[in-house]
Amino acid sequence: MAKKEITFEEICRDITARKFQPVYVLMGEEPFFIDQITDLLLKSVLEESERDFNQIILYGADTDAISIINAARRFPMMSEYQLIVVREAQLVRDIELLSSYVKNPLSSTILVINYKYKTLDRRRALAAATDKNGILYESKKIPDYKMPSFITSLMQQRSIGIDPKAAQMLSDFLGNDLNRLNKELDKLAIILAEKASKRITPELIEQNIGISKEYNNFELIKALAMKDILKANRIAQYFEKNPKSNPIQMTLPVLFNYFSNLLICYYSKDRSESGLMTALGLRGTYQVKDYLLGMKNYPAMKVFNLISDIRTTDARSKGVENSSATDADLLKELLYKILH
Repeated sequence: MAKKEITFEEICRDITARKFQPVYVLMGEEPFFIDQITDLLLKSVLEESERDFNQIILYGADTDAISIINAARRFPMMSEYQLIVVREAQLVRDIELLSSYVKNPLSSTILVINYKYKTLDRRRALAAATDKNGILYESKKIPDYKMPSFITSLMQQRSIGIDPKAAQMLSDFLGNDLNRLNKELDKLAIILAEKASKRITPELIEQNIGISKEYNNFELIKALAMKDILKANRIAQYFEKNPKSNPIQMTLPVLFNYFSNLLICYYSKDRSESGLMTALGLRGTYQVKDYLLGMKNYPAMKVFNLISDIRTTDARSKGVENSSATDADLLKELLYKILH
């Protein structure tokens, strides 16, 4: 029987408490969590003086299952553990052969398998043995709509607060590219330390990341929810003047997400603020207000048609049935359809 799926936070907490497992298979399409767990193990398992003899880094393209097994069956030298990390393990062609070791792993070896961008077949022996005797963790992409709450949670782990608008600005600007997000948050954390502050504000982001606190996708959604034609067009003009910071390929997914969620609102049995928060998986009331406004200003059939319009605009922005319209032209045309 498979164990309850363990979370990223639980794995990190156990590693920090030195509750190590003999085998970690870290797989899936999101490399960020795989790298974070691996880096934590590299920092935590061995003292620096123990690493020369007891830490081995292998690469999938240059090794095979038998070599990994032989290394794992060694005993540590003057240390409680030896740590073996197999990077790019998805390139190990005979990786299923590792199951013979994982079925009976040494307690003194910590074997870490980085199986990025793919997942092992859970019906086969290696995944089953890992699930029984170690950690089988699937690292999944975070949906765009969950990014603001993820950013807030990430900053809480650093004991840093972040304004809801600031979290949304970062989400709109960076999407769900977690490695890029982490670099920007590291930069903001350093700036906060210099200022002796512990809160990220829209102003801080505007000054240090280059996102306008007034002209961004977050504010565009607010303007559309209110049907504020003047503000929406001002934002579109700002985007046209600053195309590198505000490409249409960043704006269209935000629009699609908003109107798709708005359609969900119409089918929700409970259309109260709390009911819609539950239906959409939202954590902050500031987000649900845009949907309550949108339901007042856009009939359900209009929303249904707009989702199709956004998809068409996305295709045209990629050159499908479009020979001359610029991205700015496409966005203005789409906003006209939304607002009229």
